[in-house]
Amino acid sequence: MPAQESDHIRDRVASVLGAHRAEIVSTWADLQAEYHPHGVGASTEELDQQASDLLDALLGGLAADVPLAEMVERHEPLRGLIVELSARWARYGLPPGSTAAAVLGLKEAVVHVLRAQQTTTDPGKSALHEDFDVVIALDRMINRAGVLVFETFVSSREAVIARQNEQLLELSTPVISLWQGVLAVPLIGTLDTGRTQVVMESLLESIQANAARVAIIDVTGVPTVDTLVAQHLLQTVTAARLMGTECLISGIRPQTAQTMVQLGVDLTGITTRANLADAFVTAVGLVGGTMPTAHTAPLPRPGEGGPA
Repeated sequence: MPAQESDHIRDRVASVLGAHRAEIVSTWADLQAEYHPHGVGASTEELDQQASDLLDALLGGLAADVPLAEMVERHEPLRGLIVELSARWARYGLPPGSTAAAVLGLKEAVVHVLRAQQTTTDPGKSALHEDFDVVIALDRMINRAGVLVFETFVSSREAVIARQNEQLLELSTPVISLWQGVLAVPLIGTLDTGRTQVVMESLLESIQANAARVAIIDVTGVPTVDTLVAQHLLQTVTAARLMGTECLISGIRPQTAQTMVQLGVDLTGITTRANLADAFVTAVGLVGGTMPTAHTAPLPRPGEGGPA
């Protein structure tokens, strides 16, 4: 596009947006309210303010020395505002379609204003041609803004999901103090490389914090253990031993035991127990503790001081 023609279109777009700013903001805010599900996201006042801020950023970009086709990417105030709004809408839980449509609604708002203007005036061919150029120019800019919105939305949701996954990993790998100097890590669900790494880090940190002498890794709730997971468990045991802590593994299922033998996983030198209770008894013995004995005194009969 020739420079003079581009400058003329830029001036025309800025003129339309500036002259009909209030109408465009109002119409655009109403359209955003339609795209936002009821009860989700911003209030009417917030939508009005968002539309006003974004329109001002567009006008600022048109006044800057930036090509129209690259304005969304290169004009930092406009780009920053779009990214901020996209991230905010993602936190509101809006679907990506509604988020992108809310920005793309600017084109519809401008067309609405231009159509209303034509019904009240008698524009010539030149004016109609200029209005068409305005719509085409806006279409290119807003389409790029829509793409940026979607990209930001996806990256924001991915960041939220990543944080939630980290929190779930931490919650799903608790380290419990069972006895003075005895820790336990009950594992439930499928183990993968990421989760076993979290297990190792959590266990080693707890060993240091509690000066633990024995740690029990209970895999009763783990349906399968492959070679990679077994290697991670062995590395965890080795790391704990380097810190002066003995590790016990309990709850290996029959199917898991067969699989580990077939895979050639060597647990020689590692104490294993059938269940967590047996491992706990062994651990208490290793720290020199004594398990309390059950109270075996006969219960009082009715009428002899006890409840009837």
